[in-house]
Amino acid sequence: MAAACARANRDPSSVTLLAVTKTQPPEVVSEAADLGLTLFGENKVQEAKGKIPLCSGRLSWHMIGHLQSNKVRDAVELFSMIQSVDSLHLAEEINKRADQAAKTLPILLEINIVGEASKFGYKPEQLLLDFERLNSLPRIEIQGLMTIPPWAPLPERVRPVFRQLRELKSQCEQLLGAPLPHLSMGMTGDFEVAIEEGATIIRIGTALFGERPRIKA
Repeated sequence: MAAACARANRDPSSVTLLAVTKTQPPEVVSEAADLGLTLFGENKVQEAKGKIPLCSGRLSWHMIGHLQSNKVRDAVELFSMIQSVDSLHLAEEINKRADQAAKTLPILLEINIVGEASKFGYKPEQLLLDFERLNSLPRIEIQGLMTIPPWAPLPERVRPVFRQLRELKSQCEQLLGAPLPHLSMGMTGDFEVAIEEGATIIRIGTALFGERPRIKA
């Protein structure tokens, strides 16, 4: 992280490491917390619902996986940010549940930059059409964009995706008339390139914890 920041002339403190703990038990989370990590990400609400209460209350948790509408109420309760808002309908449901909980919830808008059929996320052009309505929802706070790039054997091949996300954030900032603080992009295989292209949150699992344990059927 420090080397990538140096190449990009960025302050290392401008990049936050989010530890992805999908399938990892609470004991592993505790070990990571003891080493100084404070921000963790989960992909599934049901797994998070069983895990987060067993972990230290001083940790912060982000929802980073696809969120179904029927899981929004639990997600609003469990997470300090939802990074995977991929439609106006989902944003409206989050807004409704956050209002019921009397809280305002920070979100990131997930973007499917290249339109992969196998991935969720806003198409860039649809995001720009919906942005004003998204921003009008009183119980959500748009803090930036998130993406999961296509798999590539070489990190350099996904640089254009990260660059496009940064450029899309600039377009959203023009519509908003204010800066958006976050770009969540980059994982174990490509986080250095993501940092060079402006990532403020990188989501790391394998590099921290090794290959995910298999879940027994």
